[in-house]
Order: sequence, then C-alpha cells, then structure tokens
Amino acid sequence: MKLGLFERQSKLNKSRTDKILQVGKHIANDLPIIRSARLLSYGFRPFFLGAANRKTAARSHPNGCPTADHGRLHRHEPDQGRSRLADLVVMNQDAVSSSKPRGGIPRPLWACVAMILWIGVLSGSWTFATKYGVIAWHAHEFLFGYIAAVMTGFLLTAIPNWTGRFPLQGMPLFALFMLWLAGRAAMLATDEIGTGAAAVVDCAYLVTLTAVITREIVAGSNWRNLRVTVLVALTAVANIVFQSEVLIYTAPAYGLRLALAAIVGLIMVVGGRITPSFTSNWLTRRGSEKRPAPLGRFDIGSIGLGTLGLVAWIVAPDWYGAAALLLIMAIAQAARLSRWAGVQTWREPILFVLHVGYAFVPLGALMLSLSILWPEIVPASGALHAWTTGAMGTMTLAVMTRATLGHTGRDVTSTPANVAIYVAIVVAALARVAAPLLPALYYPVLIVAAACWLLGFGIFIVAYGPMLWAARLKR
Repeated sequence: MKLGLFERQSKLNKSRTDKILQVGKHIANDLPIIRSARLLSYGFRPFFLGAANRKTAARSHPNGCPTADHGRLHRHEPDQGRSRLADLVVMNQDAVSSSKPRGGIPRPLWACVAMILWIGVLSGSWTFATKYGVIAWHAHEFLFGYIAAVMTGFLLTAIPNWTGRFPLQGMPLFALFMLWLAGRAAMLATDEIGTGAAAVVDCAYLVTLTAVITREIVAGSNWRNLRVTVLVALTAVANIVFQSEVLIYTAPAYGLRLALAAIVGLIMVVGGRITPSFTSNWLTRRGSEKRPAPLGRFDIGSIGLGTLGLVAWIVAPDWYGAAALLLIMAIAQAARLSRWAGVQTWREPILFVLHVGYAFVPLGALMLSLSILWPEIVPASGALHAWTTGAMGTMTLAVMTRATLGHTGRDVTSTPANVAIYVAIVVAALARVAAPLLPALYYPVLIVAAACWLLGFGIFIVAYGPMLWAARLKR
C-alpha cells in the first residue's frame, strides 16, 4: 500500500513534467530565437551556474553580467514579450552560445577565483568590504548569496512538478537572476556605495523570491508545500535582520542564527522528503525488500523537536536549556536518518551522498550543544561549519548534480566526476569541522578544507557547466 503511494506520486510527477516539456517544445519551435538562450529554459540552469560563481560573478566581471535567467511562459499567452526577449537574446547572443567571454577566460573559472579572493583576504594580500566587515561579508555571501541561489534553482525546478504549472522562464527569470546578481555586486561594493545602499539592493532579492514562489504555490493550490514558502520567507527576514545588525551593531547575531536555522529547517523538510523518496525508488528498481520508513508522525515529531531546538538557540544561544534541546534534536534527526535505509545505497554515490549530507544536520546539532556546555573544548565555529560546509555544502552539491543530470536529459547515475565532487566536499566539511578542534594544526587543516571546497566546485563547473549551457539531450 505504501509502496503504491510512492509509485503513484512518481508517475503523477512524471506525467506533469512530460506535459510541461511538450508544451515548452512547441513554444520553442514557434520562437526559434529562444532556442539559443539555453540558460533561459529552466530555473536550475542560471542559478546553479550562478551559485558556483557566487562571489566573483558580481565582481567587476571583465565582460559584464552573465546572461542567465528565466522568465515566465504564460499558459494562454505564449507569444507575450516576444520582442523584448528577442532583443535581449540578440544583444547577448555571443555570450549565450559560448561559455567563453570575450576576454578569453571561461566564465566558470571565476568560481575558482572566488575562493582565491577569499584566501587573499584572510592572508592580507588584498582587502574589500572593509566597512562591512569581511567576516560578516563571508557569512552573508554564503547564506544569502550561494545558498539562496541554489535554493532558488531547486525551488523553481521543483515547484512546477508540485503544482503542474509551467516553470518560470524568459524575462521574469532573467529579471530574478539579475536581481540576485545585483545583490552580489552591491555586497562587493559596500566600500564604494555604502552599507545601507548595498543592504537595500541585497534584501530585495529574497523578498521577491518569496513573493514569486508563494504566487506559484497558491496559484497551483499546492497548499501542503506552503511550509516551504514559510522557510524561504524566514530566510528573507533573516537577511533583513542580518543587514540591520551590521548597520547598527557592526556585527550580525540574531540574523545569522535565524538564517542558519531556516536553512537547516529547509533541509529537514525538503531533504527529509527527497532522500527517502529517491532511496525507495532506487531500491524498488533493484528489487530490494528493504525500504525507507514512509513519512509519518515520527518524521513530523522529529522536525518539531528540531524546530524547538533551533528556536531556543536563536533566542538564547548560551542557555543550557538550548543545549539540551539541541541534543534532543541531534538524537531525533539521527534516528530519523537511520530509518531511510541509507546503508543500502553506498553502491550508488549520487544517492548515498544525500544521506551523508543529511548526517551533518544531527552532527551540527550535537556539536553546537556541546559548544554551549564546554566551549573551551568544542568551539562553536566547528559546530556551525558542520551545518554550513557539511549539511548545506554537501546537500546543495548533491541536489545540483542530480537535478542537472535529470533535467538535461541524462541518466541520473554516478560518474567519476560527481564521485570526485562528493569526496572533495565531504573532506572539506570534515576538515573545516576539525580545524577548531586541533589548535596546533588549525591553519594547515583550514587550507585542506579550502582546497577541497575549491576542488569540489571546480570539478562541478568543468563537468556540469557545459550541461547547464547546452540544450537538453533528446532521448
């Protein structure tokens, strides 16, 4: 009975996706100019590519802003906006048809330069965002730059499957992407334009994204996924609080914790849905009798306990009661993960990595609890990086690789490239978590973490960048 529900939902999602793709194909045949703008075809393309270029795409790029965004193809008005989109594509035709900018350097390499820029700041080789604070800038751009982009790419790809509506495409998507890009540029130019102006530009993106996805979910009457909208809205509020605290107190506190909690909550909700679902489908195809436990009261209860622990930590991060609630959260999330038959998936890394990424959620909660009780033994920075580099870094790369393969017409299966990506990001996470625990080896371990992070994203750009630029394969 429970397996039948999984199968029926999978068939329903596939049917909806097929219908959307068929309509999109007919529209593309009527509008040949759109076919050359591959990045404008689906939400995951510009934002996954933009996420990989998160800290340098906005930094005085030698050839201007990357052309990447989707607008909306309306159900009853497929020709609306033709001339404006045509003008846009003609103006950027060279950039869309080639992955090399006129300067001769492939744009994906700018993601590698991003990490070099950050290492340069830490080493004192150069400076920027001095008035804002480079540590605050680093935290902000990870949470509200990189994570926000991946979150957008995932949601704009998933929501059409949830609602049966057409995906955001064309000019509206382009405008949304440019708003994200403007935020990145503003945050890099805080010394030139001022922190207040940069904050206004930056905060506009997540507020707009919340409105966009709320409209799509409500228009599709997909009420059960409104919880996702709430978490995105909390992230937008966290960004406003973060920026306000930097302006008033020169350092974020509540905004930082609220953002971390909202994103961890999103992983508990969405990651807790897709990980057992993909696992069940894979085990079914293999004829295995082992299945993940279906979503039920245990999952709802564990999410509730996790939420309680996160709220307590946001409000009172040094309270022993918060430590106790975080410990309960760690136990509940570990128990939840153990019910998903993750051990059975180790032969398929593209699936197994979802379980590994989720494991950093209880690990981060446990370490954060211990950091409250024994801060001199377990520094809070290591605990927080279990959530950021570990859970967020691993889960986002796992989702980006899987979604890119599936939505570009390729088999969703493990390859040497994605295995290398997963190994690199997990090593980066473990090293970053361990660094504060090893004071004598702090900087060497930190370099290992940075190098592996750079390696993982570098491989993603080289292996998956061309897929995001190219047309969907015909099968």
